[in-house]
Amino acid sequence: MMRMMRMTRIALALGALLLSSVAAIASPTDRPVALREVGFDQKLDQPLPLDLELRDESGNAVRLGQYFGDKPVLLSFAYYSCPMLCPMTLDGVVRSLRPLSWTIGSEFRIVTVSFDARDTPVSAAEKKQKLVAGYGRPGAEAGWSFLTGDEAAIRRLTEAVGFRFRYDAATGQFAHASGIVVVTPEGKISRYLYGIDFAPRDVRLSLVEASENKIGSLTDQLLLFCFHYDPATGKYGPAAMMAVRIGGLLTLAGLVAFVVIQVRHEDPRRSG
Repeated sequence: MMRMMRMTRIALALGALLLSSVAAIASPTDRPVALREVGFDQKLDQPLPLDLELRDESGNAVRLGQYFGDKPVLLSFAYYSCPMLCPMTLDGVVRSLRPLSWTIGSEFRIVTVSFDARDTPVSAAEKKQKLVAGYGRPGAEAGWSFLTGDEAAIRRLTEAVGFRFRYDAATGQFAHASGIVVVTPEGKISRYLYGIDFAPRDVRLSLVEASENKIGSLTDQLLLFCFHYDPATGKYGPAAMMAVRIGGLLTLAGLVAFVVIQVRHEDPRRSG
């Protein structure tokens, strides 16, 4: 019996992971019954309920809006007793951030919210301690918050984001998709990044865009010019047509320069 339950949990986790990768192209009727109510509905440019009341990992009552205002925010959903998918997703976030020169709390913040109303500030604090230690940069604990809330608050936030999950009574676990949501300093949804492994380039570019270019270097601006966000995959890819146009402009500029140089060289001979 225990083995059957364990296999069911693994199947749900793997199914949710697969779903997060194909959610935009698969019809709901093509999915397993347990996962038809699970996924992300993109709500780009929509505001979050910043007046929402939650509790932080210290047990303090907080408003969601206090984490916004001056920096872009990476918003993630996880329940703290999750046996597989949530830890994999959060570990993936840490792996994607280590190569970046930016530090949590300095150029951006992270807010992780449990979608299990049974979670407590104690379990949130335990999860925070482990992940911040794995990140390994001083000061990050002030920039990464782990929140809990009652069922009504959780539903309000997840519905605003378009994050759909389903409780499986047989296993006592949740079926859910995996990914992170990039939010502007004003609290509007900017980008969705799917999966459990997030390319550092995608995370960096999404933060630059969400900040309205207030963070990032000239190189980041050039990358944004050459890469575009694909809502279907939740990733950044080469902007093929833009590359062709840039190549055409460079070719035209080269031809113009060549003609100008030739004309200048010929003028003295004509005057002679």
